[in-house]
Amino acid sequence: MSEELVTFFKALADANRLKIVGLLAEKPYSVEELAALLHLKSPTVSHHLAKLVEAGLVASRTESYYNVYRLDQAALEAKTRSMFSQQELSTVVSEVDADAYDKKVIKDYARRDGSLKTLPAQRKKLEAILRYVVKAFEAGRRYSEKQVNEILSRYHADTATLRRELVGFGLMKREGGGGEYWREP
Repeated sequence: MSEELVTFFKALADANRLKIVGLLAEKPYSVEELAALLHLKSPTVSHHLAKLVEAGLVASRTESYYNVYRLDQAALEAKTRSMFSQQELSTVVSEVDADAYDKKVIKDYARRDGSLKTLPAQRKKLEAILRYVVKAFEAGRRYSEKQVNEILSRYHADTATLRRELVGFGLMKREGGGGEYWREP
């Protein structure tokens, strides 16, 4: 489907093709008429129309000696609905590594042994680090504050900040002041 999206956007990524689509939205035209309206040569208009036909936006019919082109409004609407559905847009990004940002931040802030050189000041980077750190906790298991501090000390000496931020970002829950901590399943 991503090829179809690329073809669609390439077809519309030209000012003259957009003008042609706009004109054809009003009424059908021949190549010669479009060429005169747009002050272009007929072969140039034919080239643009071929791109629009390939994308499924324009259809043609023969009238005596001329091909008359029209905007295929129904196809345009159907194509727009299908291409921009949540499912199709998700397919387009399926090859993207959703964890690439986290991996980059972890690479920048973690030592070879997994401990952190420092805690990031930027919230987005801190959140990536916290997603990395929270993996040390078993989902659903409850931990005392002492156990949490022991685990967090493997990553950084400032266990209080890590603990507070893990709770603050909703990556861990806390019961009572200094009670039990857990990571939800």
